[in-house]
Amino acid sequence: MINSDETGYRTDGEKRWLWALVAPGFVFYKIALTRGAEVLVQLPGAVFAGILCSDRCPLYTKYHQGEAQFCWAHFKRNILGVQELAKTSDAERFCRDALALHARLFRLWHRFRAGPDANYGPLTRQQLIDRSIPIQKKFFALAQHNLDSEDRDVRNLATALYVHLPKFFAFVEREAVEPTNNSAERALRCAVQWRKTSFGSRSATGEVAVARLLTVTRTCRLSDRKPLAYLAAAIRSHRGGQPAPSLLENPPTA
Repeated sequence: MINSDETGYRTDGEKRWLWALVAPGFVFYKIALTRGAEVLVQLPGAVFAGILCSDRCPLYTKYHQGEAQFCWAHFKRNILGVQELAKTSDAERFCRDALALHARLFRLWHRFRAGPDANYGPLTRQQLIDRSIPIQKKFFALAQHNLDSEDRDVRNLATALYVHLPKFFAFVEREAVEPTNNSAERALRCAVQWRKTSFGSRSATGEVAVARLLTVTRTCRLSDRKPLAYLAAAIRSHRGGQPAPSLLENPPTA
């Protein structure tokens, strides 16, 4: 499972894209010339066999045809944006119904996540699945009903739900999958703070240095390791002609 997101970056004043890929055991950064799907081909590979969690940016659906989780936080913001500017009865009705279903879905999710401390009692995984099915059906019916809406924004949101409905609900059935892309957004936040204080990079070498240092610091913190201690060990290994120590807490065996 990988969560992915990207944001703008500058190298010597020229446009770049800073990518963050977050897995359960590591965070990986790359600064690329493009925001295209070809960057993902270079990173997870031409075919990714896992679950890709992201916003609904077309580059992800172009790259990955397999199992995925779309970010509910992004989708809710889309709904709220349409609701705020609503000029048609279709928009008002669709947003009201979608937000009500969203609230019901996340009440179930929070009960499942909270465990024994949940209000009204905890939910097992199977109970979460069973109780979410009626909500999924109502989302599908809402989308289907609005596919031909005269309101373009409503039509776009309804089409996204109708075409990609399973990709909104992978988190219900799959362990360790979150309904939002917050982990990737948090990973980018520290990178954006770096960008604001350093004003980006000046060369391709600088891009590599930034991406690698961010990868080291965020991955170490993920496993409660000290980044400076890892960097010191890596330098000692390099000077001694030895392979760098693994960033993974439990490196996979060959």
